[in-house]
Amino acid sequence: MSYTFYIIYFFAALILSYSVHYYFLQKSKKYSLKKANNTAIRWGSQSKPVYGGFTFYVIFLLTAIFCVLFLDNTVFINSKTIAFSFVVTLSFIMGLADDIINTSPYLKLFVQALCAAILINFGIYIDISSILWINYVITVFWIIGIMNSINMLDNMDAITTLVSSSIVIGIIFNFIFINNIDYSFFIITSIGTLAALLSFIVFNWSPAKMYMGDNGSQFLGSFLATLGIIFFWNKSENATDFNISKQLVIVGLAFLIPIIDTTTVTINRLMKGKSPFVGGRDHTTHHLSYLGLSEKQIALTYLFLSLISVFLSVYIINFVAVWSNKFLFLFGGYCLLIFTLLYANTKYSKPK
Repeated sequence: MSYTFYIIYFFAALILSYSVHYYFLQKSKKYSLKKANNTAIRWGSQSKPVYGGFTFYVIFLLTAIFCVLFLDNTVFINSKTIAFSFVVTLSFIMGLADDIINTSPYLKLFVQALCAAILINFGIYIDISSILWINYVITVFWIIGIMNSINMLDNMDAITTLVSSSIVIGIIFNFIFINNIDYSFFIITSIGTLAALLSFIVFNWSPAKMYMGDNGSQFLGSFLATLGIIFFWNKSENATDFNISKQLVIVGLAFLIPIIDTTTVTINRLMKGKSPFVGGRDHTTHHLSYLGLSEKQIALTYLFLSLISVFLSVYIINFVAVWSNKFLFLFGGYCLLIFTLLYANTKYSKPK
């Protein structure tokens, strides 16, 4: 498939996803789907409709159908494609259930672990050790961690939408450089998801008219975690060597914002004797607001940081064939600097 095809498909998906978002927003006046747990702590109102994830999943389904009917009818013979499609579907359903009936955290953890087990069973796992069970354990922690990180990052208007968009852009650029036809299904669904995310910004920008809900954040979490394994975690076809520190830096850069936010919140809450899984207004985004930034400024700041970090990750994958200590200190130091600045601000700034 030519790049022209991908560009045309992107704009078609952009128009379609905007229309679907708009349709759900209009229908929300009559059939409103709102968070069942309306007492949960969130920066903004809990009473807004949570249809964003519906569009993400609708576009994913239409993309899959389009691939089967018009591009490659052998798509679902591929075991990895089957696993990927099943996992994002299961994640969407689990998130939707949480939105509707406020499911138990243990059920969500079980489903997230099940998603990891399905991916491993079909050959999608992090491959950084010669000991297979270590790879499997890291994969389980990765899937669960990213699904929860994306969910936790959805604490302020447009943040998760913009950060997820930047990661998907990185995935697409990696495909362009690698140009492996075996990844075509993953990329066409990434282009559709990117279109759905960018059109959602219109409705999710502060002050938001609509949220993505858990149905959206869980879908995105499994989507990004799975493609993160394929396009960031495992050795690039352009690399001449394999180095664990290199892969850790690549992943750390690509997922820098969700990792920093979740790590910061977890550390601070544990230090206060609180559960990391209970909501609160103590995220890195909230502390930037306490510092004086507006919600729009925070969203743009996170977009800027995430884009820079993702493109550094893409650069390492595709242009740094031989890894050395100077790259580790340079790029690893960048990650540490951003973490230190955002974490230190949570100690400095206080609610007004």
